Amino acid sequence: MLDLLELQKSFILRHLKEGGTAVDFTMGNGHDTEFLSKTVGCSGHVYAFDIQKQAVDSTAAHLHKVGCPENYTLILDSHHNAGKYVDRSINAGMFNLGWLPGGDKSITTLRETTLPAIKTAISLLAPDSVLTVAVYPGHAEGDAEGKMIADYLSELPRWKVCATQIKIINSPTSPYVYVIESK
Repeated sequence: MLDLLELQKSFILRHLKEGGTAVDFTMGNGHDTEFLSKTVGCSGHVYAFDIQKQAVDSTAAHLHKVGCPENYTLILDSHHNAGKYVDRSINAGMFNLGWLPGGDKSITTLRETTLPAIKTAISLLAPDSVLTVAVYPGHAEGDAEGKMIADYLSELPRWKVCATQIKIINSPTSPYVYVIESK
């Protein structure tokens, strides 16, 4: 069976190396932040965003517990404001849309902030870099987000980025991933 998280990581590892810069646009409980932090190592840097203090606190505790290098900046703000904090090109970025695992399901990513965040993320990509976006269409907002992202990505020039959708076609409510690679 296809493991979407492992697939996302395989794309990230093609572009992100020791000393690189990455962004976790939806930090949640910090597992993607951990992966990015350990991948870039002591000489790299990771920015991580979430709008919930619970997520920032959970991520900080998790990163400390698993022994990540102190190469990260945890930011209590919306991912659509990433451009205010990230002052350099990035080699990789990850989005896991939806809600905080174990948190309040009424607090979810929204189209009006997700699309500007993805636009900012793409503008920050260095050459030969990657952005992954996991979409959860099992709820109305998630389904609408996924369709909105597909519409936006389909209009981007192929000479600038390659946008791919990876989806289990016989399970329409299963999560799926967009992979955006810069040229």
